[in-house]
Amino acid sequence: MARSGGEVLALSCKPGSYEIEPGLQVRASRRWFSFNSMCFGPGLLLDVWRSKAKVLHLHFPWPFGDLAYLFAGKRRPLVVTYHSDVVRQRWLLKLYTPLMNRFFAKADRIVATSEQYVATSPVLQRWKHKVSVIPLGVDEDTLPPPREDDLKRIEDTYGQGFMLFVGVLRYYKGLEYLVRAAEGAGCRILIAGAGPEEGRMRALVSKQGLDNVEFLGFVSDEEKAALYRLCGAVVFPSHLRSEAFGVTLVEGLMAGKPLISCEIGTGTSFVNENGVTGHVIPPADSSALRAAMNDLSSNPERAKMMGAAARQRYETLFTGEKMRESYQELYREVLGADVGSEVIDSDRNSCA
Repeated sequence: MARSGGEVLALSCKPGSYEIEPGLQVRASRRWFSFNSMCFGPGLLLDVWRSKAKVLHLHFPWPFGDLAYLFAGKRRPLVVTYHSDVVRQRWLLKLYTPLMNRFFAKADRIVATSEQYVATSPVLQRWKHKVSVIPLGVDEDTLPPPREDDLKRIEDTYGQGFMLFVGVLRYYKGLEYLVRAAEGAGCRILIAGAGPEEGRMRALVSKQGLDNVEFLGFVSDEEKAALYRLCGAVVFPSHLRSEAFGVTLVEGLMAGKPLISCEIGTGTSFVNENGVTGHVIPPADSSALRAAMNDLSSNPERAKMMGAAARQRYETLFTGEKMRESYQELYREVLGADVGSEVIDSDRNSCA
């Protein structure tokens, strides 16, 4: 949205005004501390108050963002992107609910990222009269073209047609079931990313005596692009509702690769259309995951057909331009006029 002229405010451990990537300017206030994934920093309230934007756009869940609007929003129209229910911190949710309800009562429009999430979220059902659906989009230039040296090194080491997981190794990513599915799978599995579950997963691979699972750790964007180019399918075994959408799945569509994901009642099954762009399987089911991987690795024509459908689905629904256009239209609806660049996006996640 910044590339369309919007102003982006954030909390960061590196305060100041700077580009976090070409064309993306952010003004960040100092993040004082974080608690349960919530960033706090009173400087953001002053930035919001001083902003001349005619419409404010915040992201949920972020209780400090709720406070920033209620104390500094100056009654300006509010758009909220609803990324996820509060899933894990249920005891905090009980304390937070009164503030959350007041915040949503002030919102002019709440944006969900898929119809599936609207249908399965009790919070969104309560506010359904003001909910719009705009899927997350990804610009192709967010991934650079793969370098020839990366392609050669990865192919020389791991070959082609491997199953690829990309993401932070978190508790809800279903990695245990992916590792267990590797036993008896007729394919190699590459896990790209780092995170709190890495040690436990490495220990499980060792305990199971598996030789077809490789941990790549953190990979650069160029390496990720090469992995997408060479893989046979993108595997996304998230098994809990904490996984609300899955941008990795969109990147898989963009790369023209078939997908494997789980039916968890969220946007993952909107991105991956079962039987068309890939397989949607029951969650926490290693046997089903193994069967899906073996199907795609042993049926290259089916995988190719699903990959072509995946690319088409990306172009139809999930480009960054489509997301920008949808939000611009929403801003116009909220204001009743062409808002141009006078939009502020306050984002807790731009912490450098």
